[in-house]
Amino acid sequence: MVRRALRVAAVRAGEPGGLRFTERQLYYAVCRVLRPWHLLPRRPGFTVAPPLSYRDFRAALDRHGPVPGLLAPEPPRAGVARHTAEPDLFDYGLPRLLVSEPAGIAHMLRANDLPMESACPVFDAAELPLDPRLGEMLVRGEGTIYLLHDASAHGMTFPARLPGLTDVPAGVRVVALGLRPRQAAPLHLTHGRGPARPAAHGPRDAEARWLARGRFTEVAAVAPAALLRTVHRLVREVRPVRPQWSIPREVGFLTWPAAG
Repeated sequence: MVRRALRVAAVRAGEPGGLRFTERQLYYAVCRVLRPWHLLPRRPGFTVAPPLSYRDFRAALDRHGPVPGLLAPEPPRAGVARHTAEPDLFDYGLPRLLVSEPAGIAHMLRANDLPMESACPVFDAAELPLDPRLGEMLVRGEGTIYLLHDASAHGMTFPARLPGLTDVPAGVRVVALGLRPRQAAPLHLTHGRGPARPAAHGPRDAEARWLARGRFTEVAAVAPAALLRTVHRLVREVRPVRPQWSIPREVGFLTWPAAG
């Protein structure tokens, strides 16, 4: 059953048009094949436990052999943007830039040409700090730094930790796109579970209670095509064509961003 699910998941993860995807994204695609909770209506929202351990997935993947579209792991690039064949590159303004904290997601976005299609350089958090000249370009272009992070207790602190990882020039917006627990729930994404956190004093919202139970959901749990499509829409600030009243802002992954 797992081998068959892996074959189906590998095809679906690459749709449409032969997308590239990471091993973690393939694992979650297998989970969606085994338990297609994502096909249910968005309401009520909930996340689901994985039907397959990562160890069993890896064993099945080893038996399967090469998978078309599966990206080999790529180490973070050293000295990003410090060398360029275009000497006047840094004289221009830069309207947007994306930093992804989850490992492998930046590699996947670059492999699927998001930087070219969205005119948005993409960096892994491990590639920080950014070249100071990129900061100058963002100031010149009145630009925005967009962030991707996991729906986890640690991931949701990424916006607050960013200034300690790289210089954020004054006047440059920082927008956290997610993932948040309330965005994962309507998509019925697969969650993981770590150690529970000590209960905090005072009232806590639903997200805080979800995190306190040790749950987390990775950006990799979002289907590759949906991730690419939505990131492209948001970093280009393309408004949805449907009426705004039909798209509650608190529902769905990567909904219209608010400055973080």
